[in-house]
Amino acid sequence: MTSHDAIASSEQHVAPKEAWDRIAEGYDMYVAPQEVELANEALTLAGLKPGELFLDVAAGTGGLGLPAARLGARVLGTDWAPAMIERFTARAREEGLARVEGRVMDCHALELEDDIFDITGSLFGVMLVSDQASALREMVRVTKPNGRVLLIAYADPGELEFLNIFMSALKAVVPDFQGLPDDPPPLEFQVSDPKVLRSRLADAGLRDVEVHPTAERPAFRSGQEMWNWVYWGNPIGGMLVDDLTEEQRETMRQTLDGMLRDRSHGADLAVLNNPVNIGIGIK
Repeated sequence: MTSHDAIASSEQHVAPKEAWDRIAEGYDMYVAPQEVELANEALTLAGLKPGELFLDVAAGTGGLGLPAARLGARVLGTDWAPAMIERFTARAREEGLARVEGRVMDCHALELEDDIFDITGSLFGVMLVSDQASALREMVRVTKPNGRVLLIAYADPGELEFLNIFMSALKAVVPDFQGLPDDPPPLEFQVSDPKVLRSRLADAGLRDVEVHPTAERPAFRSGQEMWNWVYWGNPIGGMLVDDLTEEQRETMRQTLDGMLRDRSHGADLAVLNNPVNIGIGIK
């Protein structure tokens, strides 16, 4: 069975922490910089204030935590993948963000006391974990009374422009590829429905839950840039293309080039539109 077959037939693929360790350097280089605009929007909606204590759960290399620190928050970033936390703390040092700490920690069982953080958030992290209900309860537990909990997750996968473009380019070189499963969908899309997102946040113990529809807008100059963003953004990206020959990979990158040129309408950058939901509730 090829990697393509394994993904298409898997009910819910859960990548091990070693797979996330493997992509940490690329995630920091190619993915996290594209998350800043969305992170700032979410932090503004959550009402982050300078000096507040912020917890970034399943933080990766700090796509949410570092923007929070740049806005003046005191930040703890947690992730189960040690290499992700290494990159997170290294980036904080490079930027001179002194009030930032990173710890290796499983989001399903945070090694933290109750009622500590003013805001607890997760950007494209807790959206994909295997026991999301448990992780959300942990996020609520460690948040102060009247504090805010923030979850950012992809919306309808059928509307994600990056996914449609990348899958079309892949099918150009692997015509029999069946695509990602949709019954059930990958864990990445378990709260793509805003009603499900709202319900899960309320079930975790939050009140006054609001779901704000918005979009992630990554920008690419070339098919290679988009390839890097997808490949290093999630272990599934690597699984999708690891079986390709070098000739197939080059063909796919050229196909992406052409699709992005069409999308850019002659501009230097092709800016994609990926619908996202920002869920916020009060403890």
